Amino acid sequence: MAELLFELLSEEIPARMQAKAAADLKRLVSERLKAAGLAYSSVESYATPRRIVLVADGLPDKQPDVSEEKKGPKVGAPEQAIGGFLKANGLTSVDEAEVRETPKGSFYFLVKEIAGQATAEVLPGILIESVQALPWAKSMRWARTGFRWVRPLHSIVALFDAQVLEGALDLGNGMKVHFGNSTVGHRFMSDGGPIEVTGFADYKEKLAATKVMLDPADRRRVIAETADRITSAEGLSLKTDEALLDEVSGLVEWPVVMMGNIDEDFMSLPPEVLSTSMRSHQKYFSVQDGDRLANRFLFVANMEADDGGATIIEGNKRVLSARLADARFFWDQDCQQPLTSRTPALSDIVFHAKLGTLDQKVDRVEALAAELSAYIPGADKDRARSAARLAKADLVTGMVSEFPELQGIMGRYYALQDGEHVEVAQAIAEHYSPLGPSDACPSAPVSVAVALADKIDILIGFFAIDEKPTGSKDPYALRRAALGVIRLIVENGLRLPLKAIFEAAQKLYPHLDSTSVGPDLMVFFADRLKVALKDKGVRHDLVTAVFALGGEDDLVRLLARVEALGAFIDSEDGANLLVAFRRAANIVRIEEKKDSTSYSGEVSQEAFEQNEERALFDALEQGSATAGSALSEEDFTAAMAALAQLRQPVDRYFEDVTVNAKDIDLRVNRLRLLSRIGATLGRVADFSKIEG
Repeated sequence: MAELLFELLSEEIPARMQAKAAADLKRLVSERLKAAGLAYSSVESYATPRRIVLVADGLPDKQPDVSEEKKGPKVGAPEQAIGGFLKANGLTSVDEAEVRETPKGSFYFLVKEIAGQATAEVLPGILIESVQALPWAKSMRWARTGFRWVRPLHSIVALFDAQVLEGALDLGNGMKVHFGNSTVGHRFMSDGGPIEVTGFADYKEKLAATKVMLDPADRRRVIAETADRITSAEGLSLKTDEALLDEVSGLVEWPVVMMGNIDEDFMSLPPEVLSTSMRSHQKYFSVQDGDRLANRFLFVANMEADDGGATIIEGNKRVLSARLADARFFWDQDCQQPLTSRTPALSDIVFHAKLGTLDQKVDRVEALAAELSAYIPGADKDRARSAARLAKADLVTGMVSEFPELQGIMGRYYALQDGEHVEVAQAIAEHYSPLGPSDACPSAPVSVAVALADKIDILIGFFAIDEKPTGSKDPYALRRAALGVIRLIVENGLRLPLKAIFEAAQKLYPHLDSTSVGPDLMVFFADRLKVALKDKGVRHDLVTAVFALGGEDDLVRLLARVEALGAFIDSEDGANLLVAFRRAANIVRIEEKKDSTSYSGEVSQEAFEQNEERALFDALEQGSATAGSALSEEDFTAAMAALAQLRQPVDRYFEDVTVNAKDIDLRVNRLRLLSRIGATLGRVADFSKIEG
């Protein structure tokens, strides 16, 4: 068993593309190895800013021998058919073929024993095909080549069992990159000369000696541990930023973490401005002093300096100061103009060609937030209006134009600067939330009103113009908006009549088709609710069973019903009653189909012949009344308990009563009694939708 080492050395690969490229190379090579019959014990891939590397271990010396069998014409077939078979397979006589008996007669068969090729002869084609098939989000051509790749390639290491493979990557126009056994070390901290390698262990060791840390996981760990050590030494802590840590790990081959100071002149800026400016432009880490932003920053250099990094730190500080000076300019300029004066400029921004301008959207959100305030305890209608009116105003500020990720956040600071109420400012900052499952959900009443209004307006508008999500496509993030509405309602326990709210929101679009989108949206919400509850272990079929009743648009009440239904189905009585329901439903369905009629009519008590009939009827009457009363009081546990009382009468009925009696009237009455079981259970949920 032997090892394959493959390295593609190039100019700097964008950090965001490295992990995917390494994974794609691993996938492409693995697929082709399997297709070639070359088994392996392991395949791993790595990436640095300048190289994509793959190592496969446990490869055989040659492909396995295979036997190829071809079926020919029938013995006695026309000479033309037999001659064509012989010619196609390089045979001169039928004597070279095998005759076999089959159920359809005797046929000629050709069996070829194909010897496996040496692995070293197969690998070059596999590697070249994999490189050519490697998908890049963006690629380029360079010099006179016709070959497209992410960045110009410098060299390729291709070793199998410590020997260089024969092969080259054709770049076009006569230019090729030949396979070899040499690479280079760190761009700045090595002498730049070629490094000859014999295998992966040797390769990794020599790279480390020339200041290249091959594994991105190692670089990430070193950065995190060093940053923690440096900040802890001064009683500070690193502000968590996993995405930035991943990105910076792809910017350096030899991470050296350093810390610098932020000039005190800039510390009066909002901390989000400082953090965003450092992160977006410079890829610097923010440092915390308790809950406050410290006047420090961390960055990762790609080299060690003789002076301990003093010159590098000073240079990075100067660059950061220039960036922060720009941010301070935006802040000072923005603060000279109140948010209220910026709202007219929103009329110049098109929200969507069919849905009007951003100013028109703000008008709708303002009206809807005021209406929603009636359903949100503690929500002040006037403050909700004010917050909705100002929520998008920061989009036309200089700061948000420079840093779009600060929208909402800057609106809060500008609102406080203008003397707006703190609830209004908070709602401006939170109205985009929650943006995802890990994002905090607003709980302040005014914030909830504006956040709900903004998301519901988006859903109504795009559903009205038939821009609904399809398959994996959701360009307007409507699934995220629906999940946000669900979280805002459920986590704040709001008793919100969604259908009425949807109708009110749609009336704010007088220029669109008046056909109600409420029913479609409720179906959409049912699907999103299943997704939201999946992580909590709630069965999707129970949500479907409750939604199927129709008319339920109070999510809090619906979830309480689902929870009670789940507990009931998990009980012995509930499980057995579900089985009995299915039995009854199947009998009724079969007989209705056979008789071309419905058995949902009134049950005649006078027609009862057995005590079990009377007992079941009385139990259904009592259960229906008790469940109905409990449902009206939203005591869903009591409603399920009422249904549990049906188990024994139903069991006895099936044990002792012949449903399909010879007497036609008796048979009809008994089928109607069975149909009544489904009708009674249907007051709580559609049991036909429950699985298992």
